[in-house]
Amino acid sequence: MPTYDLYARDPGDSHWQVPATGAARFSWEYDNGRDRLLALYQKGKDKQWDGQKRIDWDLEVDPYDPLGTPEEAMTLYGTPHWAKMTDRDKGELRRHFAAWQFSQFLHGEQGAMICAARIVESAPDLDAKFYSATQTMDEARHAEIYGRFLHEKIGMLYPINDNLQSLLGDTLRDGRWDMPYLGMQVLIEGLALAAFGMIRDTTNKPLPQQILAYVMQDEARHVAFGRMALRDYYRRLTDAELREREDFVIEGCYLMRDRLRGVEVLENFGIPRAEADALSERSEFLQLFRKLLFSRIVPCVKDIGLWGKRLQQAYVDMGVFEMGDSSLDQLMAQDEEIAERLDAERFKAEERERVAEVAEAIEEGQRPTG
Repeated sequence: MPTYDLYARDPGDSHWQVPATGAARFSWEYDNGRDRLLALYQKGKDKQWDGQKRIDWDLEVDPYDPLGTPEEAMTLYGTPHWAKMTDRDKGELRRHFAAWQFSQFLHGEQGAMICAARIVESAPDLDAKFYSATQTMDEARHAEIYGRFLHEKIGMLYPINDNLQSLLGDTLRDGRWDMPYLGMQVLIEGLALAAFGMIRDTTNKPLPQQILAYVMQDEARHVAFGRMALRDYYRRLTDAELREREDFVIEGCYLMRDRLRGVEVLENFGIPRAEADALSERSEFLQLFRKLLFSRIVPCVKDIGLWGKRLQQAYVDMGVFEMGDSSLDQLMAQDEEIAERLDAERFKAEERERVAEVAEAIEEGQRPTG
């Protein structure tokens, strides 16, 4: 079925064109690079995987409870709207929210793929181009996987959120070569990683858990890449140039905090926009979720050298300033460990099944015939 037929809301034109600016940069130095980035490039090559084979797509998914979302986490929980809903209505609401979340992941991954390709084009150093080429493949795989999950398991998609699209457009339209790093690697991917992690660590459904764990294993490398490249570059910028980047970060963080709440889903259930905004604002779960969204962004921004007073004050106002002391290295190590542990558990289970099949075949062969 064409994707257009699965959208819960009209996505508009099937193509979005963002005018490209900035120069394509070539480097004629082929035998010189930063050891850390070249090591990351090697890891990017070694860690490629096939989403058709590594993920167990035979696992069943209930489209009306694809993530095992508890009632308390639903925006309408405890409201008069919730009291009027039947069990079928609540299942449909879960389906819509999961479709909205994973659709934003899907659109974001396509954006990440395009930004990674833009970095290949515009980064001045060949070591950065090499790594970005592996990331472009990673992001293509992620978009493929999220698209398949939405098409085959949920059967519904949502258009890209207007504010995510706005931030993505600002990132791509900026001609400075470092802005795709900052907008995509730090802000959009940082937000996505926090959202992935929250669902990965709370869902009791094996298929979305597999998808998120394996995607996050890749994303740990992407964040490391952005940190290395931007930290080196930002040391050389003037105070005025750093302020421009900090202003971009401040605006992007407020935009994501205030606008990525799934209000479109509530509107689809007949709730007026103003009321949907108010309900989202009061939701205790969404308040916690909005704060956790910055668990990856704040320490990364601090690490790359964007930590001026205005930016610090913005994070104080958002209530996330203390996250600047979190260890990104520890978080990324955990992402790696979770994916590897999940693989090990799956391989053990598959090995047990194979042993049982062999034993059964041997037993069958030893039975007398006739």
